[in-house]
Amino acid sequence: MAKAPVLTPRAEDFPRWYQDVIAKAEPADNGPVRGTMVIRPYGYGLWERMQAEMDARIKETGARNAYFPLLIPQSYLTREADHVEGFAPELAVVTHGGGKELEEPAVVRPTSEMIINDYFSKWVQSYRDLPLLINQWANVVRWELRPRLFLRTTEFLWQEGHTAHATHEEARDFAARIHREVYEDFMVEVLAMDVVPGRKTVRERFAGALNTLTLEGMMGDGKALQMATSHELGQNFAKAFNTRYLSKDGRRELVWQTSWGSTTRMIGALVMTHGDDSGLRVPPRLAQVQVVVLAVKDDDAVLARVREIGDRLRAAGLRVQVDDRTDIPFGRRAVDWELKGVPARVEVGPRDLENGTAMLARRIPGGKEPVALGALADLLPGMLEEDQALLLRQSRERRESRTTDVSTIDEAVEAVGAGGWARVPWGVLGEDGEATLAEHAVTVRCLVAEDGSVPEDGDAPGNVAIVARAY
Repeated sequence: MAKAPVLTPRAEDFPRWYQDVIAKAEPADNGPVRGTMVIRPYGYGLWERMQAEMDARIKETGARNAYFPLLIPQSYLTREADHVEGFAPELAVVTHGGGKELEEPAVVRPTSEMIINDYFSKWVQSYRDLPLLINQWANVVRWELRPRLFLRTTEFLWQEGHTAHATHEEARDFAARIHREVYEDFMVEVLAMDVVPGRKTVRERFAGALNTLTLEGMMGDGKALQMATSHELGQNFAKAFNTRYLSKDGRRELVWQTSWGSTTRMIGALVMTHGDDSGLRVPPRLAQVQVVVLAVKDDDAVLARVREIGDRLRAAGLRVQVDDRTDIPFGRRAVDWELKGVPARVEVGPRDLENGTAMLARRIPGGKEPVALGALADLLPGMLEEDQALLLRQSRERRESRTTDVSTIDEAVEAVGAGGWARVPWGVLGEDGEATLAEHAVTVRCLVAEDGSVPEDGDAPGNVAIVARAY
């Protein structure tokens, strides 16, 4: 068997381990312009599965997909002061086109609030046009000074939803629905990631928003990663773009709005949450390849049997790839699939055929065992569901074991410095304490209510701040 490529142990150097996994499992490569990335077929396949799962959930809310231009007139950004101030350092601006200087510079889309609101103001005339629920799958550009593949790149892929409603309550409830029924459900049920749903502080919320809801995940090194956000925009953009509707009683009213988004950052989260010293571990419900069937040797009977097994497993509803590349050493192929985190490998050689068995390797719990060939189609679906549940349980146990309840700022800094999260009463911390934490590179990831639910009011008594270092 070929020798496994060496990954830096996670415990020794987690950032280096992450870079090693990205390089050797081949989800992406660096692009030619600093901060950009080429998403390779294996990584893009993960994104396609993420897209499909989230898109189905988004459509269940009534939102429909659309597409808006990549280039936005610079003047649009000046209409909402807080928004442009929040994005100004990250903007890429086009000043020339067709060999000539443009009459007005165009901003490469950092987000689409500005251009979508310009069109909302044209499309919304009456209460009959509401709610207007739009989602876009696109790329955005935010000039990144410290890039890292998937986590922080100058260009990345995402979905961004934008909605307009007749009332504050409708907008608030829709933002919460996206947070809960789209993002949280997807992350827990498909990505097998334990996430903490909460409310951002004023300091951390989206530029121009009244409220930002977030989902925070703990990575393998104890740092936090913001996974997705849903924003109540209030009427700030409606005022800037004069987006009004004629109400049932004949009055011209401003709409209430939301926006919400998730990105290819989730692929980085997948690596850092579930990966181990052998590479990726991909949750079975997400995996583009749930089972790979490998021919151990270049043998006609073996090749015919692995193809037959592949067909039988596909008929059982599994996503299967047959690896019959016998011109490549078996050990090298096995290690490659291990690195890529495919949940199950079915390995078949001449001796296995004689015994009527195959060697089944399970990536997530680890280990190999012989299994009767005729039993594979019945056994694998249940095993994959067990492995899905195991990943979620491990993610939750990590967060719970590495989160410390504290009562002072100093204790919070100490707990985070030890490689975990801290929970501290927001009444003890407050905005001044949040600023003090920032001096130690620690941020308030979100606020939760005393019972762990999402608080409706950021300053409600009993709110608890989740604090951590973050990517």
